[in-house]
Amino acid sequence: MTIFELAAKGARFVRDGKLTQERVHEGLAAVLNDKALGQIHFQELEVLERAITMRAQISDFIDCIILCSAAVSSDALVSEDEELRDLVSQGDIRAKLNPTNDAFAAYPSREVP
Repeated sequence: MTIFELAAKGARFVRDGKLTQERVHEGLAAVLNDKALGQIHFQELEVLERAITMRAQISDFIDCIILCSAAVSSDALVSEDEELRDLVSQGDIRAKLNPTNDAFAAYPSREVP
């Protein structure tokens, strides 16, 4: 996900009353300044194949990319998008997602263990 796409999602959440502009700004700043965050290119075959498979059940392709990138490369998805977090626990979605780590989970930023 590019910073542009992240900002666009944040703007949608502000529009829908789910986040404040300040919270979006804080999130963008955190992502930009965290040296521990790596880059994953959605063009990587494993991510792209899974995202295309997920597209049949998830209408937003950016959400497919976010979810599959996290499943391929990390132990958890941290997102303010409640619907996206809920997808991780749905059996049929999780089977297609096929996370690298069996303990893969999704959390809002304020509840990361």
